[in-house]
Amino acid sequence: MVSNLLAICFDFGDTLVDEATEVKDQTATTLYAELIPGAESLIREIKTRGYRIALIADGRPGTYRNVLSYYNLYSLFDAVAVSELVGVAKPDPQLFVAALNQLGISPQDYSRCVMVGNHLARDIRGANNLGMISVWIDWAPRRSKIPADQSEVPQYTIKKPLDLLDLLPEFEKKLAG
Repeated sequence: MVSNLLAICFDFGDTLVDEATEVKDQTATTLYAELIPGAESLIREIKTRGYRIALIADGRPGTYRNVLSYYNLYSLFDAVAVSELVGVAKPDPQLFVAALNQLGISPQDYSRCVMVGNHLARDIRGANNLGMISVWIDWAPRRSKIPADQSEVPQYTIKKPLDLLDLLPEFEKKLAG
């Protein structure tokens, strides 16, 4: 499939995984967590459609491998950038750039990439500051739902993971324009 959209990037907690279900070890690494309803289907469908996907997340590196491997999803990610390994946390652009570099995406093409996240101050601000397409998932009650300033205003809002599939044709059309 030839796509105008170069990558779909995801946060982890309360974007793919329900943070309230996390079981952690003594190092604060998550050993197990339940996925948000529809998250597994979303990741599999995006891969079926031929999109490249990346994980851009704060936290312990083992967390993502443990949880996503449990659901046989980890291998579907084409890039993984984790704050503890990169040395900065979101919204620092270095974390986003680390994932986009793994995908071979240059700065002039960041606008052809989507970032999906639940945290306005981290995920949405970080994506907006790089010129990415920002999609806020308003699913969990744990984060602010009011942007602190213009940099935290998402371009799109979804309520559940599978809602993203309805936006993909719109992204493709706008990018083809």
